Amino acid sequence: MRVDIITLFPEMFEGPLQISILGRAQQRDLVRVNVVNLRDFAHDNYRTVDDRPYGGGAGMVLKAEPLFDAIESVLSPDAKVVLLTPQGERLRQKTVQALAAEKHLILICGHYEGVDERVRQALVDQEISIGDYVLTNGNLATLVVLDAVVRLLPGALGCAESAVTESFGEHGLLDFPQYTRPEEYRGMRVPQVLLSGDHGKIEKWRQTQQRVRTMGRRPDLITDRDSGDRQ
Repeated sequence: MRVDIITLFPEMFEGPLQISILGRAQQRDLVRVNVVNLRDFAHDNYRTVDDRPYGGGAGMVLKAEPLFDAIESVLSPDAKVVLLTPQGERLRQKTVQALAAEKHLILICGHYEGVDERVRQALVDQEISIGDYVLTNGNLATLVVLDAVVRLLPGALGCAESAVTESFGEHGLLDFPQYTRPEEYRGMRVPQVLLSGDHGKIEKWRQTQQRVRTMGRRPDLITDRDSGDRQ
C-alpha cells in the first residue's frame, strides 16, 4: 500500500512512523508512507497556507491553492483521498477494513476552522472523524487511521488471527476476557474452562463472554451488527 499524508506539521509523524507495527510494516515493504509538508506548496514567500473566512467569523481556513497543488502532486489513478475532519463519518472497523483494501491512500490532516470547501467538493472522496470531540489538528486523527489500517495488511501482525478475534474484529463484538500465568493471583483464579484443554468449550465460553461484555459496555454494537445481518 502507498500512503501520502498532507500536513502542516510533518515533525509529528517522525517518531510514530519509526516504531511498532508502523515501523515494521515499512521495513517489510508492506506500506510506503510519504509525509508531505503543505507549506511547500504555498504561493508566497511567507509560505502562507491559510486565510480569513469569507463572510467573517473566528479562526482561519486552509486555502484551496496549496491544498489542490499538494494533493495533485501525489495523486494517482488508484488514490482514495480522505479528509480527517470532525464533520466526517465516525470511524468504524468496517471503514478501516475498506481502507485497508485500497492501493493508495491520501490522508489530509485538517486544521484551523477546516479547509476551503472547493477542496472537499473537487478532490475528497471520503471524510472521517475519529470521534465526537475536537483536536488541535488532524495529525493525531491521521495517525489513528493509519495505524488501524496498516495492522490489517497481510503480514503486518505477528499473529494473523489477532485481527480477526480482537475487539471489533470479524464478529463486530468486544473481545473476550484474557488471562495468562499464574493460574491464581491474589485469590483471583483463571476460569477453569480455559484450563480444560477442550477447545470446543473454550470457544463457546469466549463467544458467550464476547456477547455479555458487549451488551454490558457497548450495546450499540449488538444493535448495529444485528441490523447489518438483516440487511
